[in-house]
Amino acid sequence: MSFLNPILILIALTAGISMYAWSNRALLDGWILSPYLMQQRQQWYRFLTSGFLHADLTHLLFNMFAFYSFSPIVLREYVAGYGVGAGIGFFLLLYLGGIILSSVPTFFRHRHNPGYHSLGASGGVSSVVFASVLLFPVAPGGGGIYIFPLPIPIQPFIFGLLYLAYSYYMSRRNADNINHDAHFYGALYGVVLTLAMLPSSALDFWQQVQSYLSNVL
Repeated sequence: MSFLNPILILIALTAGISMYAWSNRALLDGWILSPYLMQQRQQWYRFLTSGFLHADLTHLLFNMFAFYSFSPIVLREYVAGYGVGAGIGFFLLLYLGGIILSSVPTFFRHRHNPGYHSLGASGGVSSVVFASVLLFPVAPGGGGIYIFPLPIPIQPFIFGLLYLAYSYYMSRRNADNINHDAHFYGALYGVVLTLAMLPSSALDFWQQVQSYLSNVL
């Protein structure tokens, strides 16, 4: 069985539902994260369904490309630690749980605002990305992650720190239409769950970072 199978299934489902919702306003309105309606009507399913909706093609492609890029190495580590069945189950808990739990702070923050809505898989994607950062904080061979507009790659653990700081800052500013809370809490969830599932990853993370810093300082 290919490790990519559950990843591709999730991507296909997300893409199919997102594109269908673009031409079906009733589905979009019924599944989007709407904290006010969720509290008024107890529509808690929106915590999950909103993660299968995206605003447009750019939003969809960005999230699914990031998910596809980082998922295989995380899934491989989960399967190595627990076997295929449980490993895939924990991976689904990582991604789908990230979508759900990353939206909980958003719900409490905006549950009295009838005009607030949010959609997208960013919370789940952030969970997967940060699980990979925890497992592989230093890129082999001097590589790294490219962040626009920086012309050079940076190490994953540095990217992680910058990403968390940026998401927290932008969330406090509340100056755009991006749900930065989902990014921030999804990332934290990915780290916490992976530490719980693979406790040795904490020591591995520290040893890799320490080795890298000792070589560059």
